[in-house]
Amino acid sequence: MNKKKFSIKDIPGWAITLAIFGVLYLTGLHTEAIGQVQRILLATGIKNADVPETLQNPDAKAVVDAAASANPTMAGAGFKMVDLQGNQVNFESLKGKVVFLNIWATWCPPCIAEMPNIQRLHDKVASDKIAFVMLSVDEGGMEKVKKFIDKKNYSFPVYMPASNFPREFYSEAIPTTFIIAPDGKIVAKQEGMADYDTPEVAAFLQQLAAKN
Repeated sequence: MNKKKFSIKDIPGWAITLAIFGVLYLTGLHTEAIGQVQRILLATGIKNADVPETLQNPDAKAVVDAAASANPTMAGAGFKMVDLQGNQVNFESLKGKVVFLNIWATWCPPCIAEMPNIQRLHDKVASDKIAFVMLSVDEGGMEKVKKFIDKKNYSFPVYMPASNFPREFYSEAIPTTFIIAPDGKIVAKQEGMADYDTPEVAAFLQQLAAKN
């Protein structure tokens, strides 16, 4: 009696797919793989960051000033962070600058997907008037975050919480990005991944900085 020879073609497609994802999961590469797929989605332009209406409004400063007069306290007042060199930073020390605050984690595929476009935005607009705060909420310790950033060669400033998380920055999604005006007021919030490397976002940040 002839025995049927085993062939790779006999393995169901779902089993191969499951095996691949199993290997990626065990090696910790599944986050990167999913992030790459989502990065392709961002490249299509259908997930561009929402631009606040104030960008189209020549009286943008009036809108921001109205918010400031209603509540003079800076968003995140009292919050302390630590950078990847171990230096503690008071969030309030950034008042007077436009702050691009992104809350992320190394285990979050959408966070990984949007980071390259945030790096490009940083390279274009970061200045003494526009500060970037990439706030990691990883629980694995600073070394894990530092290893990830070094591997990716990102140069934007990265921090981790060093005190209780500010209520203003709570969100049901990760990543979440806030844009904070020089007076300390949140003027934009984006939940979920987005492409920030657009002329509209760059112009909005620069307009806020110029009106300070």
